Amino acid sequence: MLEIKKTIKEVSGCTPSSIPATVLTSTQPLVLRGLVSDWPITKLAEQSPQKATDYLLQFYQDRPVTVSLGDPSTAGRVFYNEHFTGFNFQSFNASMRELVEKIFASAEDTSPPMIYMASTMVDHWLPGFRKDNDLAIPDSDPLVSIWMGNKTRIAAHYDLPDNIACSVVGRRRFTLFPPDQLANLYPGPLDWAPGGQSVSLVDFHQPDYQQYPKFADALATAQVAELGPGDGIFIPSMWWHHVEALDSLNVLINYWWRQSPAYMNAPINALQLALMTVRDLPPEQKKVWQGMFEHYVFNEDNNAHKHIPQQALGSLAPMDEAQVRKLRALLRNKLS
Repeated sequence: MLEIKKTIKEVSGCTPSSIPATVLTSTQPLVLRGLVSDWPITKLAEQSPQKATDYLLQFYQDRPVTVSLGDPSTAGRVFYNEHFTGFNFQSFNASMRELVEKIFASAEDTSPPMIYMASTMVDHWLPGFRKDNDLAIPDSDPLVSIWMGNKTRIAAHYDLPDNIACSVVGRRRFTLFPPDQLANLYPGPLDWAPGGQSVSLVDFHQPDYQQYPKFADALATAQVAELGPGDGIFIPSMWWHHVEALDSLNVLINYWWRQSPAYMNAPINALQLALMTVRDLPPEQKKVWQGMFEHYVFNEDNNAHKHIPQQALGSLAPMDEAQVRKLRALLRNKLS
């Protein structure tokens, strides 16, 4: 286990119906102890994992879910294969009942296969579950997902939305890093990754400091917390998080939401476009475009364009849905 001295700050007194704005807009991660301890599924999990999954499956609509299955040699790590020609698991469709049965069947194995169901929409697969097992997040329409598996390890990655993750069955260890640790975490390919999001290539169980020497600097900034059933964690946008499930059955419910309007495109699209158009320019030209981005995109000076008449601002005006549509159409025409 990695030696990490700093623990994630804990906040008490949050309830599913009352999460303070100071938590929801925090720029630092927070552990919300006991946040969902009164959910029915959590209370049943205290009695046994079987009772919790029996309750969960009452809501299940017989729609296949995507299951990832890896050889015991993966030691639960959801990752690439040895030669980076694919992944170290096979994905297939199965019923959620079959998933649960497979997890229970291997619960006593000393070297079980890796069994994992990643983000699966609660409202689609488990309608009615949120009636008694839900969080109120004001002024947002969060995407609510369920994750289930055995002792799996999810490589450190970031997400654009803010996130509250709630452990309802089993324990999980979260290891978090600030967004500025990007280079020190050695991110892998942008275009394809085990969960669709670029991940750190460092194995947290066996970090290779010769291959990844700057990971030691990342560890100096790391924060860690272990969540039990009923605990939640707030993960701010773009914070790197490594998630390790510690028990033979683990169920997590998470809530994703963005602080920007739904019509705004994902910033990763701009990054990919910049890779295509800017990255391979001659150094002096690239430096000029760095200044252009700083002036037009990252500049927080509200008076930077006051010399332009309001009616002539065009794409420099405050962004709204109509303006986004115009820019999207313009880009579409140019890229085609």
